[in-house]
Amino acid sequence: MNITKNAENFHEKMFPGYTSDFLITDPEFIERFDNFAFDEVINTIDLEDKTRFIAILATLLGSQSIDEFRAMVPAAMNFGVTPVELKEIIYQSTAYLGIGRVFPFLKAINQIFETLGISLPLPEQATTTTKDRLEKGNAILTALVGPQMKNFATSGPKESQHINRWLTENCFGDYYTRNGLTHQEREMITFCFLLAQGGCENQLTAHSKINMQIGNDKEYLIKIISQVLPFIGYPRSLNALACVNLAVEQMNA
Repeated sequence: MNITKNAENFHEKMFPGYTSDFLITDPEFIERFDNFAFDEVINTIDLEDKTRFIAILATLLGSQSIDEFRAMVPAAMNFGVTPVELKEIIYQSTAYLGIGRVFPFLKAINQIFETLGISLPLPEQATTTTKDRLEKGNAILTALVGPQMKNFATSGPKESQHINRWLTENCFGDYYTRNGLTHQEREMITFCFLLAQGGCENQLTAHSKINMQIGNDKEYLIKIISQVLPFIGYPRSLNALACVNLAVEQMNA
């Protein structure tokens, strides 16, 4: 078995003093995976390590990879991802995955925090109330997407207009207005939620545009796709790349 020094060093930073059982049961597999994910990818893709782990965790949420999520939370914390940021990633995923898929991850993070002696609940991050969430959600939706979204909450056919209102006041008013993550980070993790679950190509193209409009340019999004590829596989990574390219074409047009 020949795991590279780079892979060994990065693995030690993630999991200090830990030796995987897979080194005994599946040494050939671990050699190839670790060398790829923790050497080749890490040393090809120029990202801040904290950003890497925020993207990885959001992708694991989107793909419903609860066991790997549990394993990667301590690693993410070793690279500077804070408890507040971890919670915010999970909270925001509710708007894109639904509570049925988010609940196991919320339960898992609470168990991890309890094991680590982190007191709950964490400091509050909300900046809206039930009275102003629509107004503030509309403001942030308009700021991120564009002035054409100013009256989105009251637009569309009458029978489905309530969904546009909910998207404005719940998705954006309840989550995007929170402290703990920047708008650029929130759009990046949304990009990861969408690419990881598959079947959301229209939304992934739309959020590719939003990302690029607020400073997460095409090069950055390709870095994010490349970084999470070992955790999500090639088909959905290639689909995401196609959506980014389509978004660029539409923006240029």
